[in-house]
Order: sequence, then structure tokens, then C-alpha cells
Amino acid sequence: MEYDFDLDNVVDRIKKEKAKLVCIQLADGIKPKAVEIQEYLEKKTGAKIIIWLGSCWGACDVPVEIERLKVDLIVQFGHNDFIYGRYYGGNVV
Repeated sequence: MEYDFDLDNVVDRIKKEKAKLVCIQLADGIKPKAVEIQEYLEKKTGAKIIIWLGSCWGACDVPVEIERLKVDLIVQFGHNDFIYGRYYGGNVV
């Protein structure tokens, strides 16, 4: 099965936010694509991309632990839209 991760839109957002450290968070079924996504985004943006391998049960499941890493942007794949910043003040795509 082919997936459209809309990575060019993600690249544009990383550049717009001037994010240096980005965390990608994926639904379990697409986690095997994580390294491929990481490599693409790092190549296109120059940002450091880390992969969240913990649980991810939906768009509102933003890992609390991520704050300690000083991540500039979280990008979630495989979930419905959820405007995290509206509720928690974070920067999530």
C-alpha cells in the first residue's frame, strides 16, 4: 500500500518555523516508514529529525516527555487533525 505523507508540506512548515529539532510521531502501522521519512526531511531541511517510538494513540496523544528535549516542532502522521497549540500552546503539525 502506498502512503501520501505530504512531505513537501512538512518541509515547508519546518522551514517556515525555522525548526532545528523536529520530532516525528507516527501511528503504529506506519512506523516502519519512520527512517525513510526522517532521512527525507533531514536532507530537505537541514533540521535534526528524531523519531518518537513510544505509543501514539491519536492526534491528541502528544508525549509529555518531549518538552525536556526542547523540540521546536512535532509532526504527527496517520491521525486526524488536532490543533494542539490551541489547547496546549505547543507547535504540532
